[in-house]
Amino acid sequence: MSKLATMDLWRESKDYIMITFGLILYSLGWTCFLLPYQITTGGVTGISAIIYYATGIEIQVSYFFINAVFLIFALKILGFKFCIKTIYAVFAMTFFLWLFQEMMKDDVGKFVLLIGEGQDFMGCVLGSCMCGIGIAVVFLNNGSTGGTDIIAAIVNKYRDVTFGRMIMYCDIIIISSCYFIFHDWRRVVFGFATLIIMSFIMDYVINSARQSVQFLIFSKKYDEIAEAVTHNLHRGVTILDGTGWYSKQPVKVIVILAKRSQSVNIFRLVKDIDPNAFVSQSNVVGVYGEGFDRIKVK
Repeated sequence: MSKLATMDLWRESKDYIMITFGLILYSLGWTCFLLPYQITTGGVTGISAIIYYATGIEIQVSYFFINAVFLIFALKILGFKFCIKTIYAVFAMTFFLWLFQEMMKDDVGKFVLLIGEGQDFMGCVLGSCMCGIGIAVVFLNNGSTGGTDIIAAIVNKYRDVTFGRMIMYCDIIIISSCYFIFHDWRRVVFGFATLIIMSFIMDYVINSARQSVQFLIFSKKYDEIAEAVTHNLHRGVTILDGTGWYSKQPVKVIVILAKRSQSVNIFRLVKDIDPNAFVSQSNVVGVYGEGFDRIKVK
């Protein structure tokens, strides 16, 4: 097996391991904290939870069949390559939801309230955090949990509606439908609270995993700074030619892309070499390539 093929196999294996870990966290969040306190949220898992609260049909059953219908359309429209990890995630999550529900039920088939009676809000917060972290891990490893992701991908292919906006529309409809079934605004409020917390945690985890910074450094001692960054911090440096508009003099601009954790060391290094240097630091959404995140394309 060639070196490239071995690397591809390792990357794919790592993706599936991390996707599995994310699905375990997501399933634990649901079965330990959301289902016992009858809290719902968006997505197919939210639909399945509503069906469970209303009819008693276990959440993994409706989750699997709803996703199976979506996947049939997705396979025809989006192709097998897009759906392969989603198919894995649907089967894995169906299993984990069943497994953890069996573990969380007592002798009479009722869910154990881990944090006690009347702790609906704490259940909402803890469950949302676990679900948010879990789904972020799945997304970071090029995976998908199916459901409304599939709907959004199909609509996005044919209409000028962004992926995130389509998911938001679906979630709002799903959570709002709670009222027409249960006539209880409490469920709706907790549903939206869960959605907001999950979204916040998911964005935080995804962005923190990719947090990088960009430095623009203007200094007459650019060569010393560049050498120090390269040898002491082992970061790549690019020197750009510029012109100061006021002075009309040529200047050298040092460009550095680094991890956020290295920011303090870069500032200290620049200050030691040239305390009068002009430094601009900015956050970047993502940096892909050697020494940073690898490029992932679905």
